Amino acid sequence: MSQFLTYLPPFEGILPKWLVFVSVVSALNSLQAYCSTQYTSQLYSNGQVPASPLSGRVFGTWTFLSAVIRMTAAYNIDNPVAYNLAMWTYGIALTHFVGELIVGNASLKGRFLSPLIVASASLAWMITQREAYLA
Repeated sequence: MSQFLTYLPPFEGILPKWLVFVSVVSALNSLQAYCSTQYTSQLYSNGQVPASPLSGRVFGTWTFLSAVIRMTAAYNIDNPVAYNLAMWTYGIALTHFVGELIVGNASLKGRFLSPLIVASASLAWMITQREAYLA
């Protein structure tokens, strides 16, 4: 276990570790989106509206890009550019998911809740901790 801990970001606090965790989960979600349209369909409409292979790949690419940015920020959390870009990924994700609630087929249940909660909580957390990591 201690060998695993050496790979985590060398910064105080839980936020950098959280960014690593979310990045790994996002990368795995990207793989799911590339391999099957079922994941994207379940996420956005609880499986009621089928997703096209293209929409799955676009979602997978967008999610993987966010994972890369967040992973970079986790290991460079004292860098304002990396920190701000990671905050933007959560802000964009939150805007996207709220927009899907308003104009799309999404509803506040099932798989849709997780990314909505992660995006909003992570953005709020990063906003409140910004000065602590960038001071």
